[in-house]
Amino acid sequence: MSLLSKNRAILGAEHLTLPVIAAPMFLVSGPELVIAQCKAGVIGSFPSLNARPVEMLDQWLTRISQELREHDLANPDKLSAPFAVNLIVHRSNSRLEEDLALVVKHKVPLVITSLGAREDVNAAVHSYGGKVLHDVINTTFARKAIEKGADGLIAVAAGAGGHAGTWSPFALVEEIRAWWDGPLALSGAIATGRGVLAAQAAGADFAYIGSAFIATKEAQVSQGYKDMIVASGASDIVYTDIFTGVSGNYLKPSLVASGIDPDQLSQMTPQSLETLSAKDGSKAWRDIWGAGQGIGAIKDVPTVAGLVVRLKQEYDAQQACLSA
Repeated sequence: MSLLSKNRAILGAEHLTLPVIAAPMFLVSGPELVIAQCKAGVIGSFPSLNARPVEMLDQWLTRISQELREHDLANPDKLSAPFAVNLIVHRSNSRLEEDLALVVKHKVPLVITSLGAREDVNAAVHSYGGKVLHDVINTTFARKAIEKGADGLIAVAAGAGGHAGTWSPFALVEEIRAWWDGPLALSGAIATGRGVLAAQAAGADFAYIGSAFIATKEAQVSQGYKDMIVASGASDIVYTDIFTGVSGNYLKPSLVASGIDPDQLSQMTPQSLETLSAKDGSKAWRDIWGAGQGIGAIKDVPTVAGLVVRLKQEYDAQQACLSA
């Protein structure tokens, strides 16, 4: 068995159309998007905090599990991919224990943990046979995650949408693969089937894709957000920590629309941002939109199924080209 096949089996992802994990995106990913992703054959995911109040998380998990189960019964030759829930395990998340209890109740197949690694969270997921992937931006965090019981890693490299690291994807994957041969996904400006194949060539098992799924019919965001992604490119992305305290990539046009001069970000303080937000009602993630540097490859707003078909065609074509 190849390393890729072994690592897919670890995550229960043997039936994927493509080796892709759809990133969980705050205020973007909901049941419609996740169900469509899994039915299309890629691992779908959403942040637990998107379901508000906490009782809605119970409803979402019931719906997702039921619809995917019904799909599999009706399509035994095209089984759905597993889904994942993203948990923010930082102490600032007051909902963590409640959300984790619901994850255990519904036996969510995959859990993606962010902003810290917790042995107790990993143990709770393992108690029913679930697997944990932890997102990291460098090898220090990667080693800590594995030491605390994570089953796999998500390498969040430079260019990824939302909160992102600064390391080159080649450097980050290479240094992780020097000591870790378990499941590994790579995030950072991947928006084409060629990019998926490149992630594998670099040493990852899965490509971790976010921004391309924002510009799909099923994403629960405004049409304006989707249109802005289609109209923008890498030069329209700004990297800053001013909005959340953690460095991330954002769409410059959304900053401008919120009354923020992107060229003056270095002179802003959290206090001045709060003053501006109070004045015009803008808020990070709601009005100031995250996106990765790969958005130049996004030219339209298809369905999730249509996007996955395109990614697969590009992936197969590039494989054939390299094999010729």
